[in-house]
Amino acid sequence: MNVETLFDKFNDKRILVVGDVMIDAYLRGDVIRVSPEAPVPIVNLKKSEERLGGAANVALNLLSLGAKPIICAVIGDDKGGRTFFDLLEKRGLESKGMVKSANRYTTIKTRVIGNNQHLLRIDEEEETSLNSSLEDELIGRVSDLISSGVDAVILEDYNKGLLTERVISEVIGLASEANVPVTVDPKKDNFFAFKNVALFKPNLKELKEGLGVDFDLNETKTGFESAVQQLEDRLMNEITLVTLSEHGVFVKKDDTVDYIPAHIRRISDVSGAGDTVIAVATLCLVAGLKPKEVADISNLAGGLVCEVSGVVPIDKEQLKSEILKLMTA
Repeated sequence: MNVETLFDKFNDKRILVVGDVMIDAYLRGDVIRVSPEAPVPIVNLKKSEERLGGAANVALNLLSLGAKPIICAVIGDDKGGRTFFDLLEKRGLESKGMVKSANRYTTIKTRVIGNNQHLLRIDEEEETSLNSSLEDELIGRVSDLISSGVDAVILEDYNKGLLTERVISEVIGLASEANVPVTVDPKKDNFFAFKNVALFKPNLKELKEGLGVDFDLNETKTGFESAVQQLEDRLMNEITLVTLSEHGVFVKKDDTVDYIPAHIRRISDVSGAGDTVIAVATLCLVAGLKPKEVADISNLAGGLVCEVSGVVPIDKEQLKSEILKLMTA
């Protein structure tokens, strides 16, 4: 595998990202005393910032690697929504897949950071499922975008109500008709609605919760592999990619199974690592890599973003460097 050739294949790939978007907001400052009003730290605010989050962070990862992402989602017709569109414009991301709704509000996760420590998170979020008219509008946008030509569809679920069973099944159906692969980063709700996709990527916790099973991966792999087989029997997906935290990642296609160990990292923040993994895995898949290679590179990318505080996309040159190290190890 030639690294430059691989990254050249990423260039200009059109990837449709359908899922829950949000704003990741940060309030950063210094803590020098405790409040006299309650036993809580006082943060002397030094910096505030807003970043694209959720499915939009998946798009940022794709953009960082040279692809052309298109986000398809629903946000509120509110202040948060206007900020979201401003952030899209600043990053050069298309907005034609976005649907505004006066009946929903934009999800914002605000993290308070004091002395480089995460003290508090405040969530303003929408969790109700889309109504039928919003489903119609969203599915129509997806249909138009797939018809215009895309190389893959990523379904990014944060359980905020966008990916209803109807939206999931119709999007997968539209992609199948156009012979476009679908990859999935799921959550517990509607876990088994994602049938017949090219790649399904839960983490270990989501796998256990989705199937309602428990096992200790430190003791035996039997329970885990049995759970994966149950998953595939129900979903009929082509590839299963499971992120295993400190255990690395697992990938399976047909009867071929691989465990890829985690790389030693200075973990700063795991937020957004799953977004990076699904973005990188999807690009590697459409570039024609084998499942083990897809898992290897996704594993590297997920670890790299954990070394940075806050939700950030993968750094292209850093990932190239890490792949080269892996190849020469």
